[in-house]
Amino acid sequence: MAQAHEPRRFNSTEHLASEAVAAFADGELRMAAYLRAARHIAECPECAAEVDAQQQARAALKESGDVSMPTSLLGLLSQIPMCEPQASAKEDAERRRRVIVTSVVGLRRRRR
Repeated sequence: MAQAHEPRRFNSTEHLASEAVAAFADGELRMAAYLRAARHIAECPECAAEVDAQQQARAALKESGDVSMPTSLLGLLSQIPMCEPQASAKEDAERRRRVIVTSVVGLRRRRR
């Protein structure tokens, strides 16, 4: 007759990862993981305090209202280029020339 597999128990030195604390507070854990975390939180005051702090932070963010941005910051952000500047045609040609010269010099050295 097979014995029932008892869920893994956390040792007193093990704690929930910060990602697990946030997922627990946000209700994003699957049921089995939620139950394991809830059992650990019931036994571990440190993790219980972290979950409580996460829930308080979440509530504070929800109640904080809309975020506003100073127009001066918006102006500065709009000046940031969306992509890296393209090399000029002259720079491209110079880079290609250096590659060719380096290749030719390497071939000559191998022939000697």
